[in-house]
Amino acid sequence: MATPGFWDRQEEARNTIARSKELKAWTEPWSRLSTRVDDLLEMTALLADAGDSDLEAEVEREAEQVDQELEKLEFRNMLRGPDAHRDAILTVHPGAGGTESQDWAEMLVRMYQRFAEQRGWKVEVLDLIPGDEAGIKSAALEISGDHAFGYLTAETGVHRLVRISPFDAQGRRHTSFASVFVYPVVEDDVEIEIDEGDLRVDTYRASGAGGQHVNKTDSAVRITHEPTGIVVSCQQERSQHKNRAKAMKMLQAALYQRAQEEKEAERQKLEESKADIAWGNQIRSYVLQPYTMVKDHRTDVEVGNAQGVLDGDIEEFIEAYLRRKGESGA
Repeated sequence: MATPGFWDRQEEARNTIARSKELKAWTEPWSRLSTRVDDLLEMTALLADAGDSDLEAEVEREAEQVDQELEKLEFRNMLRGPDAHRDAILTVHPGAGGTESQDWAEMLVRMYQRFAEQRGWKVEVLDLIPGDEAGIKSAALEISGDHAFGYLTAETGVHRLVRISPFDAQGRRHTSFASVFVYPVVEDDVEIEIDEGDLRVDTYRASGAGGQHVNKTDSAVRITHEPTGIVVSCQQERSQHKNRAKAMKMLQAALYQRAQEEKEAERQKLEESKADIAWGNQIRSYVLQPYTMVKDHRTDVEVGNAQGVLDGDIEEFIEAYLRRKGESGA
């Protein structure tokens, strides 16, 4: 970076600095831990000679802390995929079932917002279409934070809810489904060519909150990429221009993810995986009645505190899935 002319090409310089920071984020923690291990070995050698009980207690504490830090770094090493470091776009769509599933989809949106907030990540609502009576018809969130895509990719799939319906006058138990899909946010360092001739752009009046202006102008934007059938929309900004820019960002992310999935033959294509938001395809079940339990069907991890999970405590499920995926080499 101190090389003469380094800043002459500012875009390349910024990319180099970003790459340098990314590498340091991996190498520096390992270097610090290596130093602590060396210090611990020296303390152990002293303990063998001195037989000091206070030193023995200190060695045990340090060994436990080193073990915990090593476990964290080993887990983080599982997030070293080509896109794991990126921010994420997370979309939620209700399955069949009308108001029930739309309400469940909104509960999932809240869960991911809470999870992101707990980690200190930034959440921006890119698109949210309210349901006719309650809940949502669809939502798209941009979640920015350290390895957000690496973590949240574990949430892609169908989520199933079992509860006594608040919308059923007879108080019967209902099962609802909603699907979650996660895309990496593609920055300028990745080139995704989009032919404007392949796009159908529709504008319409936004249906959400935002004051009188939102409802009086066709500021919302929907973009259809006709070769793939991918549809994205954004209605959160007052400006049609800003909504179009964000919708294009979502489309770029979706096309990039699709290209990655096609390149990796073991993954199903995104559109194929969207087909069945129904029984038998769920990755996780959330049961609120007659008992409370959340179970991940990929890892068999179960948690009894369903409300805590819905309040964003989903890290245990994510880590278990990523560990199993890392161990299997998938």
